[in-house]
Amino acid sequence: MKKIVIMGAAGRDFHNFNVRYRDEGGMKVVAFTATQIPGIGGRVYPTGLAGRFYPDGIPIRPEAELEDLIRSQGVDEAVFSYSDVSHDQVMHAASRALAAGADFRLLSPASTMLKIEKPVISVCAVRTGCGKSVVTAEICRQLADRGLTPVVIRHPMPYGDLERQAVQRFKTLEDLDQHECTVEEREEYEGHIERGVTVFSGVDYQRILEAAQAHADVVVWDGGNNDTPFVRPDIHIVVFDPLRAGHERRYHPGETNMLMADIAVIGKMDSAAPEDAAAVQAQISRSNPGAIQVKANFRLAVDNPEQVRGKRVLVVEDGPTLTHGGMAFGAAWLAAQSLGAETAPPMDSAKGSAADCLRAYPHIKDVLPAVGYGPEQMADLKASVESADCDLILYATPINLVRLLDLQKPAVRVRYEYQDAGLPSLEEAWTKLARARSIKVLDM
Repeated sequence: MKKIVIMGAAGRDFHNFNVRYRDEGGMKVVAFTATQIPGIGGRVYPTGLAGRFYPDGIPIRPEAELEDLIRSQGVDEAVFSYSDVSHDQVMHAASRALAAGADFRLLSPASTMLKIEKPVISVCAVRTGCGKSVVTAEICRQLADRGLTPVVIRHPMPYGDLERQAVQRFKTLEDLDQHECTVEEREEYEGHIERGVTVFSGVDYQRILEAAQAHADVVVWDGGNNDTPFVRPDIHIVVFDPLRAGHERRYHPGETNMLMADIAVIGKMDSAAPEDAAAVQAQISRSNPGAIQVKANFRLAVDNPEQVRGKRVLVVEDGPTLTHGGMAFGAAWLAAQSLGAETAPPMDSAKGSAADCLRAYPHIKDVLPAVGYGPEQMADLKASVESADCDLILYATPINLVRLLDLQKPAVRVRYEYQDAGLPSLEEAWTKLARARSIKVLDM
């Protein structure tokens, strides 16, 4: 009996188990290890999801216990299963496993992708915060304009009751409340729902895909972090960030996405230095010369710009973009600079876990990350925002932060909107591929 530990962060790890190990009687997964997301370690992957070989479920332990698990359980193999980590970090994890006595393994995208009958367009990235959501929204708009019904399948974020989250469908904003979604989950689902696109997510992606394709003409995979798709795409779109030129080769599995891309979207062309954009384009040409390159602006749209001009503002940005993605700012900070606003130091008002987050990520100095993996963090986020010495809140989270936190301070929202910045356009690129690959539903 081969014993395995799956190293993860409550997402890719569960999927890898479901498709590769759950029904394999000759192997036993003795534990998951968890990192990145607070409060995951100490839970159990339940029997109802783990299957017949795991009557007691599978323990989820902090990654710090990796060596002890390998030695005490006689683990033969550690399977690395999470995303948006540097190549150095991957190999440090490998070194720990090897030194403790286990083999170290990465599963290929091809071996973990599920297949469905409906056409699939996947939108992934080389880092967290590249702008996947902006591109996914544009793809869904283009499909709808052709009279097609897109359904989004979102990369997993199962932070609550795993059995209840096996298959989740989000069609209305009330569905978010029913499923007790965290800030991070709402950020990924709410925009699609507001645009009339149904979202499926959860833990068991075989069941999720079966449910989703019954409602869709086209399935759009909306990737998380810089992970690869869980479903085999007919067209694989990968988003690049010229504000972090060079990162496309230094992070796992972002480089894999670059090498797999059918279409490479270089976003933020309107805010990146020309030499950085050119460096990214040159890297794509060297690494994946067959990819169609599409240049795009992510235009800043401020709800009430005159309300912001010259004011003192607390800038609140998408949490994972700043933490996992390593960015020091986002759309709201750029809007503040363009409108001549003074920015309030976030640490001056940060409370509890919000202050802990700023200390844990010292590169974040001028903005407050919207981190809310549970009720306590959400309460700390609200207290941090409400107590800030500012005229208003300027926020660029994909969710309506005012509605979620019931904020009393004035607030102005900032969004990115997709805009082609040259030829071919995004729609021309995927239509060309659909025609060449005889995907009739898309070639209209």
